[in-house]
Amino acid sequence: MQIEDQTETAAFLAGCLPGIRVIETHISVLFLGADTVFKLKKAVRLPYVDLSTVDRRLACCRRELELNRRTAPALYRSVRRITRDAVGRLVLDGEGETVDAVVEMARFDDAGLADRLAEEGWLSPPLVEAMAAAVAAFHAEAAPVADGGGPGGAARIAAVLDINRRALEPARGLFGEGPVEGLVAASARLLDRHADLADLRQRQGWVRRCHGDLHLRNIVFIDGAPVLFDCLEFDEDMATTDVLYDVAFLVMDLIHRGLSGEANVVFNRYLDLARADDGVPLMPLFLAMRATVRGHIAATVAAEARAGDAVRPRADAAAYLDLAAAFLVERPAVLVAIGGLSGSGKSTVARGLAPHVGAAPGARELSSDRTRKRLFGVPAVTKLPPEAYRPGVSRTVYSRLFKEAATVARAGHSVVVNAVFDRAEDRDAVEAAAHAAGVPFLGLWLDAPEAVLIDRVEHRSGDPSDADATVVRAQATHSTGEIKWTRIDASMDAASVVAAARQACAARFGDPSAVAARFRA
Repeated sequence: MQIEDQTETAAFLAGCLPGIRVIETHISVLFLGADTVFKLKKAVRLPYVDLSTVDRRLACCRRELELNRRTAPALYRSVRRITRDAVGRLVLDGEGETVDAVVEMARFDDAGLADRLAEEGWLSPPLVEAMAAAVAAFHAEAAPVADGGGPGGAARIAAVLDINRRALEPARGLFGEGPVEGLVAASARLLDRHADLADLRQRQGWVRRCHGDLHLRNIVFIDGAPVLFDCLEFDEDMATTDVLYDVAFLVMDLIHRGLSGEANVVFNRYLDLARADDGVPLMPLFLAMRATVRGHIAATVAAEARAGDAVRPRADAAAYLDLAAAFLVERPAVLVAIGGLSGSGKSTVARGLAPHVGAAPGARELSSDRTRKRLFGVPAVTKLPPEAYRPGVSRTVYSRLFKEAATVARAGHSVVVNAVFDRAEDRDAVEAAAHAAGVPFLGLWLDAPEAVLIDRVEHRSGDPSDADATVVRAQATHSTGEIKWTRIDASMDAASVVAAARQACAARFGDPSAVAARFRA
């Protein structure tokens, strides 16, 4: 609800910058000049934010500057006070009464915004992985909230659910009584089930002062690197969350845009770096909460818009609520293992399969290549020396891989594991891990002629695998023993191989599809 008329302030700011463009959000108005941006807080009072007084808006501007300089110091310049001079004119940083305040920012090229890249089809795998790495690095620097220094993890989640419930109340006419009640009840049930886990994660240090508003429009690529900006500044409790709730906003936004594969990559590459796998069972709830937040914000925009301008936000609000409900649909955990010689396309199939297996945002994807690189403390694409592939090292790699897979599966989330699996004992071990976790198992074996495998490994780059033609030839001479897994012709094009893998999953498990199956592009 708008409390104060800021028309005079807006007109003043529009006159300060040549060639101005104005962008309005639910709580801010941005005035974009050639190289400078002024960000004005709206004088609103909503269930989740109160900016109804000048003092509140000034304090909020100062906090925004401080917090966003953690990730985007070059973008956030200063806080400017709008004052009234002796003759009644508005000026910047004058001696008179403070009328309002703005954050001054450096203008960047909108073409680098991640949402723009997504809309135009330019959000390539390297950019997606770079976003995941940037978020993981930011979270690693954020200080954990001391245990006992505030509400527990479950209480923090419950507070957000309560905000969502209250914010949805005015929109019951838009969404309908049944869907709102169903969403509120399902969210509460899932929190009740995982309350102990949420509290444990706070004790373990996973609750931190995060970004709080981490969707695609708040990430911009500058000189090829992702920069996180425009974090949530107006409520410390809302932004002090489990790190997985923070990254869930980015994952949800990608799924909402039909980019379920990219969402699953962010999810998995983030976990590879953050090592926060024990919290994976919370992801469906976190994703639903994020979608609900976007839904009630869109409903607020629709309610305040003129009749003709309300169509899009009303549709957005309904889509977000549908997505939130889909995230909360329970799906059984399964474990899928993908084997084959180097170059058979195991990683490609795993990436294509994972978004469509299990609960949102799809399966946890684990590979022997990435596990080996973590064991040696190097980036995934760094080539390791031959001694890193000695039999003893490989046994350690596979042992860790199976342990991680069993841990995630036992917690109730699906896993896709990819490794060569050319030894019968390794195939037996991964199946035993699934049985120990109490989840159904499917093994897929990718077959392709040696010449095809060699051609593929000789032409790939930026891949976690270090295998070359010599490795392929050596693997081809090794007896794999009887392979009882489902065999797939991997000499086909990648899309056909992935489709065959998905058909095999459907035949084995019924339909363990994740939310991605409904919201993919």
